[in-house]
Amino acid sequence: MIAKAPPSDHGVILVSYPKIVFLYPAWIVAIVSGIYLYLFGHEADPTRFSIEAASALGWTFLIVLGLNLVVLSFDFPRSTSLLLFAVIIAIVLGLILLVVFNPTLVPHASRLLKALHPLANSTFFFLFSGILGAIYATVAFTAKLDYWEVRPNELLHHHGILSDLERFSSPNLRIDKEINDVFEFILLRSGRLILHPSQERKAIVLDNVVFINSKEEAITRLLGALQVQVRDPNA
Repeated sequence: MIAKAPPSDHGVILVSYPKIVFLYPAWIVAIVSGIYLYLFGHEADPTRFSIEAASALGWTFLIVLGLNLVVLSFDFPRSTSLLLFAVIIAIVLGLILLVVFNPTLVPHASRLLKALHPLANSTFFFLFSGILGAIYATVAFTAKLDYWEVRPNELLHHHGILSDLERFSSPNLRIDKEINDVFEFILLRSGRLILHPSQERKAIVLDNVVFINSKEEAITRLLGALQVQVRDPNA
């Protein structure tokens, strides 16, 4: 899914990806659900079709997709993530206490959940995964048309169908690394790199650089005395 820019023997390749790459968990669930329903669902054998299994797949897909959309919609820095974790623990403990002191609540909630059956056939899941797969293929293609390359003596920006090239001075290059979202870092080890070429007034901001720590280490080894500053956005 994450495309590699054209390989280079001279430098470190940096690609800024769009946020849609973080939807890959929902994409995987859709593919698995589509295959299962195609092989064992109503289309394959109506006599062996299990509505419970199809409903479980529907719930799994909706939950994973919902969590993915939350990750895309909001940034979760370290402090916010800890607060969110504490809130979730408090809600879970509160629900447990509510069930303990109000046992009659459980049957009502159970009947409500059993009445909900989010069902979808294999065609739906294959269409969803196909559309998202086409978008990922487009992202992979554009990654080969727009990427940065850090070399020992220069910083190169490759862009455009005709491979237009911009050159910046690489010595004394300063880099700021930011991990603005904990969950995006967990999903793809991604973060933001801010490049400060010498003799350039404007910084170059690259969002959603995957495997950002390994990229930083590779650049550090490449340039030797490179000054790397890790900026904490919560500071």
